[in-house]
Amino acid sequence: MPVVSLFHGAFCQEKAVADALAAAANLTVVTDDACIRQAGERSGLGPAAVARAFAAKVSVFDRFTHETNQALAWLRLVLAERLAENDALLLVGGCALLPPRAIGHILRACLIADAPARRRLAAEAGHDAQSARKLLAAADADRVALAARATGSADPWDPMLFDMVLPMDKLPLAAAVDCLVGHLGDAAVQPTEATRAAAADFLLAAKVQTALAAKGHDVRVAAHDGLVSLTIERKVLLLSSLERELRAIAAAVPGVADVLVKVGKGFYQSDIYRRADFDMPSRVLLVDDERDFVQTLSDRLSLRQIGVHAVFDGETALAAVAGEAPDVLVLDLRLPGINGLEALRRAKAARPDLEVVVLSGAAGPAERQACLALGAFAVLDKPADVDALAEVLRQAGKKARANQSAAATGA
Repeated sequence: MPVVSLFHGAFCQEKAVADALAAAANLTVVTDDACIRQAGERSGLGPAAVARAFAAKVSVFDRFTHETNQALAWLRLVLAERLAENDALLLVGGCALLPPRAIGHILRACLIADAPARRRLAAEAGHDAQSARKLLAAADADRVALAARATGSADPWDPMLFDMVLPMDKLPLAAAVDCLVGHLGDAAVQPTEATRAAAADFLLAAKVQTALAAKGHDVRVAAHDGLVSLTIERKVLLLSSLERELRAIAAAVPGVADVLVKVGKGFYQSDIYRRADFDMPSRVLLVDDERDFVQTLSDRLSLRQIGVHAVFDGETALAAVAGEAPDVLVLDLRLPGINGLEALRRAKAARPDLEVVVLSGAAGPAERQACLALGAFAVLDKPADVDALAEVLRQAGKKARANQSAAATGA
């Protein structure tokens, strides 16, 4: 019995098809939600962070945190383990794109429909015409981004990714299910020694990738019969040192017989390889209207492995607190529009786990006391010694992560 993967557009009768197919073929359904939950728990990222790997919008902090890479690595591991345990699976959703084509005992299907048919189903689900258009556009954008990350193809509906593409605006539900069931016996998708070996390779590669991601590394990983290939896609200054570190991490994973490290096409582009340092804060939002100061401070903090994104007014800062989930906010008191004290009050009200460091040249004794009363982690004078500031940010980031862990466990 082959595994079935069912990728789909939004509002393409996917749940009805999956339920009917699972019942007809006695398959165990594996959903994106289940994979996200398990990957979030095992990685320590949390389900919300893993779910962001499916979204078109990438966090401004992702180049520092490598969160998307970590999430995809853990999702691959969760799927690879399921594939190693059981053939009678039905993978439904974006995770259907993650297993490599070399695993030949997967019947890969895609459900899609034209826009009017999808809008009709959205309307039946209670969405008005305008919200349905926005919902479908956002869902399609998410699928484009996921396909690019998972397969390298920016077209999630590319027929080359699938064995079958079913037009649900033209096929009755029962006919679509019958078509899928009818192909489960095809010789081309039956498990063989070679396809099971490919599944084992997928599992080993996923184990290596999670081990590398845990150490802050972001490289492409492939495996074949115990040989693991690591491809560096960004330029690095000390290549031999990085190669040694990558090789040591990968070689320690059980099942790895040998490790090959090479550079890919992206190595010769202008982007620089950056290892994530999990001891330093990688989600710091810097708020100050002095743009030259912000640029200089951001550069100096980046050299100390601190991930910084800058904005220049209180209103934009509050939007970023809500949308980008920083761990630490570095805040000037003199800001255009919403002033620093009000931004501090609103930020802590919206995100009690957030730690705020006030960095200002205008904080008198009364303002210092007001900042601390509102929950500021520290109040520092501008200009601050960069090394001293980096240490305060490290401590603030550590406390923010502890706050988040306590909130997640209900402590």
